[in-house]
Amino acid sequence: MMDSYITGIAGLAGLLVLIAVRVPIAYTMILVGIIGISLQSGPMIVLNQLKDLAYAQFSNYDLSVLPMFILMGGLASRCGLSSDLFRAANAWLGRFRGGVAMAAITACAGFGAVCGSSTATASTMGQVALPELRRYRYSGALATGTIAAGGTLGILIPPSVVLIVYAIIVEVNIVTMFAAALVPGLLATLMFVGTVALYCRFVPEAGPSGQAVSRAELGAATLATIPVLVIFGVVIGGIYAGIYNPTAAAAIGVALVVAYGFARRRLSLTGLGDALLETARASGMIFLILLGAELLKIFMSRAGVPQSAAEMLQSSGLAPMVILVLIIAAFLVCSDA
Repeated sequence: MMDSYITGIAGLAGLLVLIAVRVPIAYTMILVGIIGISLQSGPMIVLNQLKDLAYAQFSNYDLSVLPMFILMGGLASRCGLSSDLFRAANAWLGRFRGGVAMAAITACAGFGAVCGSSTATASTMGQVALPELRRYRYSGALATGTIAAGGTLGILIPPSVVLIVYAIIVEVNIVTMFAAALVPGLLATLMFVGTVALYCRFVPEAGPSGQAVSRAELGAATLATIPVLVIFGVVIGGIYAGIYNPTAAAAIGVALVVAYGFARRRLSLTGLGDALLETARASGMIFLILLGAELLKIFMSRAGVPQSAAEMLQSSGLAPMVILVLIIAAFLVCSDA
């Protein structure tokens, strides 16, 4: 048992090293899981498990929602919804000191509600908002920090691809995860906006005021966000109301974005093909991550690492809140690595 435990600890250390040297996390978990199980039970056990494990993982109906939401985000970025959101937010907030940065964060939150991906939110809004931030001579630190912070809102605000993956791994209801993350996502948006406002108050040169727009421009920019509100309301509202499940909601969202893109001539067949190809790549990598997570879970469970860690924390005498803080600190260190 002790040899198995040492193998588990060595596997965990190897996992962190491979991640630190930028090996893709899916390949890292698959490699560590296969080697660890082979050392514990022999290579034939791994082959027998892979025969059924991959099908058992990928045939899960809940996974069907992932490609649809990823496709919806890819199509939304190509249809110019991010530009419409930033234009409206900038029309309302741009006149204030630091307003363009606050508009970028607000637009990130709105686009995350359609896209569901932090990476797509940060990259798309970076292309839209960074030129405006540079035009008004915002400091480089504030401009890039705003996009980086705003991009993380795609994790929290439903429909979040990360929340879906987490819900599948821990076997909880996706709708419940969406409901639990909505309020924290909105609070994070408000806190980011407030932070920018305070920062610009103490460092005025970092975020100068923008130009006020006319009432006509304000109205036109606001009306341009209606498609985003409709798509978000139909998709998320239908899920919360119990009218359809997340998979059907994602399919409806894709149909709405495609219809909007072709109706406004913002989406071409080439763009549709590129979005489908991008979706296939992202979905394939996520599926591999889920397979690697299952292999790693089997390896660590057989090595007794989770059980030993739980026993150590229970016998440590630390208060539950202290343990929670330590776990969060460990997550932060691992994420930064």
